[in-house]
Amino acid sequence: MTKTGRDRRSAALRRFGLSITALTVLGHTVLGFEQAYLTPVIAVLAGLVTEVVLDSVEATAERRRPRWLGRPGAVVDFLLPAYITGMACAMLLYANDNLLPTVLATVVGVASKYVIRVPVGGRSRHVLNPSNFGIVVVLLAFPWVGIAPPYEFTEGVTGWWGAVVPALLLVAGTTVNARLTGKLPLILGWVGGFVAQAVLRWGVTDISLVSALLPLSGTAFILFTNYMITDPGTTPVRPRNQVLFGLATAAVYGVLVQFHVVFGLFFALVIVCVLRGAVLAATAVRPPRTVPAAPRQRITVERPAALPESV
Repeated sequence: MTKTGRDRRSAALRRFGLSITALTVLGHTVLGFEQAYLTPVIAVLAGLVTEVVLDSVEATAERRRPRWLGRPGAVVDFLLPAYITGMACAMLLYANDNLLPTVLATVVGVASKYVIRVPVGGRSRHVLNPSNFGIVVVLLAFPWVGIAPPYEFTEGVTGWWGAVVPALLLVAGTTVNARLTGKLPLILGWVGGFVAQAVLRWGVTDISLVSALLPLSGTAFILFTNYMITDPGTTPVRPRNQVLFGLATAAVYGVLVQFHVVFGLFFALVIVCVLRGAVLAATAVRPPRTVPAAPRQRITVERPAALPESV
């Protein structure tokens, strides 16, 4: 039996939810995460509450039943994006012992799905990656908040385990994207574009090629590539558009890094998402092309000659 698009989306959400939960538990117990144990718990609760409240408001306005009151399986799929957003913000942000910036990032990310929408295919869709947008807002609002240092993912392991952890993340993320989300063209465009911008900056500036390519080997890059930029709800569906999306993100990243903008991965992604949303909005309001009707041709039917009466 072949899976429908909805089945694949449900399977992808549950795989992502399971993966980020396992990584968070291992991170706080084995790998070396330095955020408080309470951080992911509070962030997830904030995300779920925000999702339920905003869905209830929208349901009242649209005179429909709230989606969080549906069938158990459908409710799980509905709440999983908010759960993943909370876990991602808790994993990637570092605000010392202050929980409020992480909570704010989660609330902003979930709320953006309801506030910032554009018409796509006759439906209103959100175009900003929720967790990435929430993280960017907090980074801009609180300069003292930063991204969790990548060494956290291998701080608690030694020897060859330092290479096993990134390898497992790479294999797991690539498998999910290949089998369920269909975002391999986007990944190829992003990684290829990243290499291209590194080579270009090496060729026109005095930067070292090794240092420009070094992020490719880091755990942060693997997580961003397989679990952030490939968000199915805010990226193109067609393979060609996926490649262009990945290339555009890499190009914007190269420009930001050249201007010494820190946290370039997150800012590049939100800029490209905004540009894509603007293009979709402009396309939606553009009047459709009218094809001139072909002139009617008058068809004359000749009457057959009268047959002789003797026939």
